[in-house]
Amino acid sequence: MKKSFLTTVVAGLLAITACNATTVNSEMKMNISNKEKAVALLNSIETGDQTAISYVNPVKYTQHNLAVGDGLAGFGAVLQALPKNSAKVNVARSFTDGEYVFTHNDYNFFGPKIGFDLFRFEDGLIVEHWDNLDDKSATPNPSGRSQIDGPTTVDDLDKTDENKTLVANFVDSILVKGQFDQLSAFFEGDFYHQHNTVIADGLSGLGQALEAMAKNGIKMVYTKNHKILGEGNFVLSISEGSFADKPTSFYDLFRVENGKIVEHWDVMETIIPKERWKNTNGKFGNL
Repeated sequence: MKKSFLTTVVAGLLAITACNATTVNSEMKMNISNKEKAVALLNSIETGDQTAISYVNPVKYTQHNLAVGDGLAGFGAVLQALPKNSAKVNVARSFTDGEYVFTHNDYNFFGPKIGFDLFRFEDGLIVEHWDNLDDKSATPNPSGRSQIDGPTTVDDLDKTDENKTLVANFVDSILVKGQFDQLSAFFEGDFYHQHNTVIADGLSGLGQALEAMAKNGIKMVYTKNHKILGEGNFVLSISEGSFADKPTSFYDLFRVENGKIVEHWDVMETIIPKERWKNTNGKFGNL
């Protein structure tokens, strides 16, 4: 069954790549939302749903995962390399912001992973993909939370822009500029649910973690924010920097309530050396 899944998906990729853009099924483009298409494509890694592959523009697909070759051919090569019967995908959260869809996922993809995927659409088809992946922790964090649990429902759609501004200001003033004297303005006291694998709830938990890192000579540095995306009460920040002196990509998902940040999930990924890149599109290209 699973052998046929990979074979089927890869065959579908090759068949679709052979077509030109005008032959893509226009009916499929029109009947479901971009969010549903992105989720279907991710699930197809496990299910082998060929229909989902047709949601990708076969002649205009730019890949920003640096370990994957460009285009649908690169995606197909990764699927072929997956160990037999290993792929699992659980999309826990999905969001839309204009031409972008971003998702928060629990995978088995070359081992247990937690990750964010970001897709850009043009004319109803996926034309670009970024992601950030990390190994899944086997144990909950000091407050008993996992990297993926917690609320999933999108609320406060009318406050999307307001919430994006709040998170953009937090990332710029606190994470990039280190203006920690302004920290309390973004939170309601010590109320802050944390899903980072090693940090406990609350600003007090964050402070303890930063102090422990400092004692061990570990630095976490945000140098540039590349993108803020949001839908209602959820806002994703994509930033570049370093962790423990290694080039790092930071994806931080925040939940906002009544104008304050109340919950946080994240994935940090070490950026691989340029000699190992399988495409030249850049980890943050076009963001």
